[in-house]
Amino acid sequence: QVQLVESGGELVQPGQSLRISCKASRVMFSKNDWAWYRQAPGKQRELVARISTTDITNYADFVKGRFTISRDNAKRAVHLQMNNLIPEDTATYYCNTLPQGSNWGQGTDVTVSS
Repeated sequence: QVQLVESGGELVQPGQSLRISCKASRVMFSKNDWAWYRQAPGKQRELVARISTTDITNYADFVKGRFTISRDNAKRAVHLQMNNLIPEDTATYYCNTLPQGSNWGQGTDVTVSS
């Protein structure tokens, strides 16, 4: 079973920045595309950003220009740098492969509020 552990989420004010991280136990980490997803209360989970095995990145329109996804294959980690946060970014953030795997971590909560 793949273990996914997200961390770094916290309460921040609008306009501030935050970096969240994901540590994965997947043996073939470097051979998968990885992504960040998020789910706000009462809403469906949505794809935020992805990074390919060759470091090609793609972002959802609502975070483009503000968020940056990166990966560290040696540490089997994925990071999401979030700048200029807005209240609509408030959600639980999850990492997973893309296409998504069946196992999910507990996520990390990001709250953007004044």
